[in-house]
Amino acid sequence: MKNTLHILTGLALALSLASCGKKEETKAAAAAAPAAPAGDLVEIALEFPKPMFIGTPVPAELPNLEKADPSKVIKTIMVPKGTTNLAKGKTVTSSDSAPIIGELSLVTDGDADGADGSFVELMPGKQWVQIDLGAESNIYKIAMWHYHKQAQAYIDVEVQVSDDPEFKAGVTSLFNSDHDDTSGMGKGSDPAYVETNHGRVIDAKGIKARYVRLWSNGNTSNDMNHYCEVQVYGTPAK
Repeated sequence: MKNTLHILTGLALALSLASCGKKEETKAAAAAAPAAPAGDLVEIALEFPKPMFIGTPVPAELPNLEKADPSKVIKTIMVPKGTTNLAKGKTVTSSDSAPIIGELSLVTDGDADGADGSFVELMPGKQWVQIDLGAESNIYKIAMWHYHKQAQAYIDVEVQVSDDPEFKAGVTSLFNSDHDDTSGMGKGSDPAYVETNHGRVIDAKGIKARYVRLWSNGNTSNDMNHYCEVQVYGTPAK
């Protein structure tokens, strides 16, 4: 009987020591694992202009038109500390150097309003606007607003970045709704969408680039191309 008690006591002690050992190993592993950086990201609330129309009228049909879902509207963005709208006040050029309405500077004036005098209208067909950030930058988010006074979707929208001002080399596409490659720059899988005062936010994931170029090919109401505002959130590249 005594031998049995000694054996049971020994087993209990061994199990207890093993358990403690495992706990100590877990604590040691936790201590050795790098802690997640605290406070690296900050929240920036996007400033939306007042809505210009009520409801969501259905524009002309597009095969890749997304169904409007107010719950998916991005109202704030999480970005590294020090992130600002690098595009504000920066130089804008375009495939249409003499816009029909407005000045190209309206694209980066910080005002996304869709009222008269707050947007630029480019000629029909495939056109682009380009923003020079002034230096290579870490780009985290891009927010863009086309004309949103009436419910319409812009066609073959593509957002590209590059360090080449002519976009002949090192071009990365961040958004592409050209589902059938009408523009000849490759098929895109992003949906077309009805313009609203909330615009569209694109995740650039910290890509490094100096220039941002945005394309469109008319809209579902007419052949014109419009921009109210483009904001590029990032930090200077080191």
